[in-house]
Amino acid sequence: MEFLIEIVIEVFGEIILQVVLQCLAEAGLHFVQKPSRESEARSQWLLKLGYALFGSIVGGLSLLLFSHSLMHSTLGRLASLALTPIVAGLTMSRLGAWRQRRGQQRLTIDRFAYGYLFALAVALI
Repeated sequence: MEFLIEIVIEVFGEIILQVVLQCLAEAGLHFVQKPSRESEARSQWLLKLGYALFGSIVGGLSLLLFSHSLMHSTLGRLASLALTPIVAGLTMSRLGAWRQRRGQQRLTIDRFAYGYLFALAVALI
């Protein structure tokens, strides 16, 4: 029973860490991105590469705070790698929909695919 509780705490800790890092990145992007039509005209491949690179940088910086993985088992790490980016992408998608309903600017990271890509890059590092 203790082993099961430890795995659940590790999985949720990893998911919460990813979502918090992604929300912080999204908040930072709201400060630097200018609202304009030209943001929609950018190359989608360039945006994907940028979010993957940005996620890798954030993942590298997170290693300064957490030098060891929160997951101790290989199976837990693989499960976290599969589930965490999905949860983070869904969270960012819901946050983007909430912002849009309130009439606020919706960034590209507020879409599932970009949020997922960012979180996957963080998780891979």
